[in-house]
Amino acid sequence: MKLLITILSLCLSAGVMANMRHYKASIEDSNWQVTEYTRLKCELNHNIPGYGQAQFFTEASKQLNLEFVLDMLRLPNNYDVATIYSVPPSWMPGVMRKTIGQMDIRRQYDGDMPDVPAWEMLTELEKGFWPTIYYQDWNNRHDKVAVSLNASNFKPVYNEFAQCVSQLLPYSFDDIAYTVLSYRKNSSQLTKYAQKRLDMIGEYLKEDPELELVLLDGYTDSWGGSWLNEQLSLRRANEVKDFFAAQGVDDSRIEITGHGEKRHISPNDNEIDRAKNRRVVIRLSKP
Repeated sequence: MKLLITILSLCLSAGVMANMRHYKASIEDSNWQVTEYTRLKCELNHNIPGYGQAQFFTEASKQLNLEFVLDMLRLPNNYDVATIYSVPPSWMPGVMRKTIGQMDIRRQYDGDMPDVPAWEMLTELEKGFWPTIYYQDWNNRHDKVAVSLNASNFKPVYNEFAQCVSQLLPYSFDDIAYTVLSYRKNSSQLTKYAQKRLDMIGEYLKEDPELELVLLDGYTDSWGGSWLNEQLSLRRANEVKDFFAAQGVDDSRIEITGHGEKRHISPNDNEIDRAKNRRVVIRLSKP
């Protein structure tokens, strides 16, 4: 009886494997590449023959982030859920696979996973395991599909990717797209905090100078004559324009307006409130 059960179990297993289409790179062809290495974005790619690419990428931000994308040659034509396991390779006998999580399959979209399971996939690869994605084939109801990420040749390239992640800017474009610079009284000298903000923008523009439009609006408090204040607001805005141009931004994309003492955002009856009106407002937009 036990022999019969064993034979049946083996037959069933063989039947399941026969209906499993497995996409993976061979050990010899396992190719990991860092395809983007900047202070704005790091991207790690792995080619899966006959299937597509596995991509991990993270971008400059206040928060450490990561996303996994399964870039498929043939996109899904229905909706389903795939399960991702950390599978031990054949040279780790007796080690059990572990569940990493589930990935939604959306019609006509590549598969993707957010940062927590994406980081777990990377750490499993670092240990030599193969993250493998299982799902029902959307083109053949009799088949299941397995897509494996081969850990061979992973570590050296992962070290390069980790180095890229360590030098990402700790802020994104959205964090600097709207900035208000404050000034000292009767001058175009920035406050210490405003200078720090401008330096942040400069660091970003060294990596990505391709802005669609930069709008600079200069303002003053009501201290002094209105014409002098208008000229001071223009000088403040022009100095910021020169700064952007020095970072590689096409000055034809930079528009400045000097409003002088118009459009106050605070009363002018004490020094603290007047300081709020001495400002240049920066608005950046990208394509």
